[in-house]
Amino acid sequence: MTSPPGPPVKSASRTLDVLEDIAAHGSGSLHVLAGRLGLPKSSLHGILRTMLDRGWLVVDAGRYTLGIRSLLVGSAYLESDAVIGQTSQLLDELAEATVHLARLDGRDIVYLAKRESVHPLRMFSAVGRRLPAHATALGRALLADRPDRDAVALLRRSLVPITARTTTDRTALLVSIAAARDAGYAVEREESCLGVTCFAVALPLSRPAKDAISVAVPLTRLNDELRKLVVDHLLDARRQVAAGAQR
Repeated sequence: MTSPPGPPVKSASRTLDVLEDIAAHGSGSLHVLAGRLGLPKSSLHGILRTMLDRGWLVVDAGRYTLGIRSLLVGSAYLESDAVIGQTSQLLDELAEATVHLARLDGRDIVYLAKRESVHPLRMFSAVGRRLPAHATALGRALLADRPDRDAVALLRRSLVPITARTTTDRTALLVSIAAARDAGYAVEREESCLGVTCFAVALPLSRPAKDAISVAVPLTRLNDELRKLVVDHLLDARRQVAAGAQR
């Protein structure tokens, strides 16, 4: 898809910048938001007032945060997304463990769906949240579906650690991505959540893949037998998705 011809509308761009900034960094006062966005307070004030009037933002004690309109639009996206619908039953079938569906968005993965395990895990993941792709098995599975030059381009900036075990060495990360490419699945151990190992496969619904599913397993339960079972289930799930896409 290509953008319509012509330059972007400045006020519309700034409005979207406000939404994306608050979603990524949390609430803020007029002064804080102006600083984060690099906008004049006078221009930003009018945008915030309009967004308040339309329900996109709410303000409490001088701090602006997302309003209910943002929730409604986000929920409509989840309901209309074809991949979420296609994989819903698959996630249910895997849900004896904690299962995620995520999409690559720039250098991050964004969680689109989640099924909780019968053994609940304390994880950062929640629908709508994002994590750096390099720190997750989901991201590595998707990077492995791309040539190394594309993975390098996405990993050009500094690699921020999520835990003390996150791989932040670019060469080591590329080795991990290459291993995922060879094995057909990616794995990370305590790099996005301490005490948890995640396994993931990219879903062959586009080329290159933009969506992946993962299974998270607490280290206290992980052994060779469970590892093989999880990997086999994920590889079978990918085959099911591929078969469905060819129909």
